Amino acid sequence: MIIYTGGTFGMFKDSSGVLKPFDFSMILEHLPALKQLLLEITVISFETPIDSSNMGPEQWVAIADIVEKYYEQQDGFVVLHGTDTMAYTASALAFMLQGLEKPVIFTGAQLPISEPRSDARENLITALEIAAMKNNGLPAVPEVCIYFGSQLLRGVRTRKAESQHFDAFESENYPLLAEAGVKIELNQEAIRKSGKAPLKVLRKFESRVAILKLFPGVSEALIRHTIALPGLRGIVLETFGSGNAPSASWFIESLSSAIQSGITIVNVSQCPGGMVQQGRYETSRELAQIGVISGGDMTTEAAITKLMIGLGEFGMPEVGQWMITPVAGELS
Repeated sequence: MIIYTGGTFGMFKDSSGVLKPFDFSMILEHLPALKQLLLEITVISFETPIDSSNMGPEQWVAIADIVEKYYEQQDGFVVLHGTDTMAYTASALAFMLQGLEKPVIFTGAQLPISEPRSDARENLITALEIAAMKNNGLPAVPEVCIYFGSQLLRGVRTRKAESQHFDAFESENYPLLAEAGVKIELNQEAIRKSGKAPLKVLRKFESRVAILKLFPGVSEALIRHTIALPGLRGIVLETFGSGNAPSASWFIESLSSAIQSGITIVNVSQCPGGMVQQGRYETSRELAQIGVISGGDMTTEAAITKLMIGLGEFGMPEVGQWMITPVAGELS
């Protein structure tokens, strides 16, 4: 099944040169090569395709609902999505689709399919091939992935790193699941093993969260203002290096006060690779002491979506355990 949500992939230029979505039910006219795959393809499109900048929990639930509704009928799913927030949506779906045993592969394009040099054709065709692949009768890649620029990446480990080239995504802390050249080479050791649990969809999100990125000279007023946001439930704190932050007393006291008031704070690194190791340096030891949760080697995209689901689905005592427990291969 192809699920079309919007994005650059399905755009065409109108007479004024403005990019607009085309009728995706006509995809076979734009991509006759799909007929050569010998696959029975079902296409479902959002009633109103959207730019991925407008994606959020409501749309994540809509995608999950489609997967759940057709889960028994389909061998796999390919979700066409704009690149800007694809890593967020893929991360959210990985946490939402508990017990997933079939491929859910996100892909898109840097250039519209109507453009002669578009990367849309190869991305879609190869994503469909991977979604249909079997290994000893079972789905070859039973997890949420992103396929882009000849690489298959674990969705919950991926972030967008490039806006001008076709290799738009990176996964610094986890190896490729597959690479597509003349043949599609699967990295079997890196692919999640299929389980036996039935599919269960988590649908509750808490949107009263924030991402707070530290920088040299960050002001006390900014930190205190962020923490004082009405109703705030959680913060993903982007720190330096392996989880380091200012050691100023006002900073530690502000975070401590927030945690004591019931705000969950998760520490992730600003570095694309590596991981948070609270306590390795003196500048991170106090964070651990006041109850800041280490995000390990999670991406910011994974941490914020996991936190939103954790706060939406569970009570306060369980959220901390949820954040430090690998759920979808997001943590080493």
